[in-house]
Order: sequence, then structure tokens, then C-alpha cells
Amino acid sequence: MIPTVPHPRRPLDPSDPVRQWYENELGWATVPGVPVRLVTGLRFDVLDVPAEAGYAALRHLRAGTGSPVALHTGHGARGERMRFLVAAGSADELPGLLDWLEWGALTLDLGAIGAGGSIEAPWPPGMPGTPGTAQLLGPQISAPPGTPRISAPPGMPRVPPPPGPASAQGAVSPGAGSPVTSPQGAAVWLRPPEPGCEVESSLPAMSALPALSAVGGGGGAPDLVRLVDTMATQCHRVRLRRACAQPLAFS
Repeated sequence: MIPTVPHPRRPLDPSDPVRQWYENELGWATVPGVPVRLVTGLRFDVLDVPAEAGYAALRHLRAGTGSPVALHTGHGARGERMRFLVAAGSADELPGLLDWLEWGALTLDLGAIGAGGSIEAPWPPGMPGTPGTAQLLGPQISAPPGTPRISAPPGMPRVPPPPGPASAQGAVSPGAGSPVTSPQGAAVWLRPPEPGCEVESSLPAMSALPALSAVGGGGGAPDLVRLVDTMATQCHRVRLRRACAQPLAFS
């Protein structure tokens, strides 16, 4: 009698716990494939700005609590990006809202991802990662030459870098933090969503009285008008600062 030999065990897909956390703990839809991506336009939309402008907006809003915020350590011309989760449908409101706030005539590095889109899923908070990763978030983010250092707002998590040479952890500028390259990819939570809580209730949305909220309403999580106006202001300041830092071209 030939003994029964079990089939070789397939290696575990490293994306499975990530997908399970988002789908089972938060009830968020994901896109098939690796890395895991979150579907936008169903439970939330996303506002996307340069990380430098995002940190400045957080400090201005003094938003120690509120809607989830993620950092994407993109490489290339766009660099680090900050992504704010906002109410579903906000992406469609953004162009008209910028016009109403008199930002429509300017070219701002402020975008939105809504229905039909997706974003890379940040590594879930508290989930074991791979060894040898760089620091999650230092006290400052890197900025173009000549740009003032930007400190992370109070309440943002900071994890000291593990020991070892910088070459083993990725390039980290002296005195500047660099977000972790997680097993999931290049996105990390600065302010993660809370399982078991209705995320929608914390997401900035259009107020019934936008004219009042635009001039800076009361405390708590900012509504969409106030958030967009603040981020547009900071994106414009970043644009001007970078333009001033460029060397003059002489013919």
C-alpha cells in the first residue's frame, strides 16, 4: 500500500493579513492583487497633497484626533504625499469647492481620488512587520534644499530608528525622518482608522452652512470646506517657496 503523502504546503501570501484586517476589521473593500489596494468612493474618498503641505495643514487645524491620515513615501518627482480620508463624494465636490473658495484659477498640487479609484493600503497599525525597516516617522520630514524644516504635529507617532547602518535601512537624511518601507509597500498610517468605530462619522464632509465653516468654525474634526481651504493655502505656500528656491535662469 502506497503511503499517502500530503501535498506541499503553499507559502502564506504576505498580503492576506493586511487584506483580512481591512475587510474584516474595518469592512473596507479591497482590490485583488498585491500590494493590497483600498477601493475609494464607497466608504471614503481621499484628498492627496504634498507631505510638506499636509503637515502644515495639520498644525494649522490642530487636529490631534479626527479622520484617518496616511503618508505615502512615493519616489520620483512627486515625492512624499499625504492622504486625508474624507467623506465619499468629496472628490466630485473638490473642483467646485476650489472655485467657490477662489482657488480655482491657480495650479495647486491638490488632488482627490473618488469613485472608480483606489489607493495603496497602508500597513495596519500594530501588525508585525519585517526586520530592518527604516524609522516610521522622525521629528522632521525631508524637504527641498532651502526649504525650512517641517516638524510633525503633536500627537503624530514617532518610532526611533533601529540600530544599524543607514545603508541597510534606506537613505535617511541627517536629522530628518523617513517613513518606513513596510512589507505592504510604501504607505503608512500617521493617524490610523479604529476598528469597531464608524469611520464615516469622523470624515470631513460638506457642512450645511459652508459659508460659516469657510471662515473657521468651531473645534472637533474640520469639515470639508475648512479642510480644503487650509490645504489649498498650504499647497500654494509650498509652491511659492519651491519657486523662490529655484535658481534664476539667465539667457
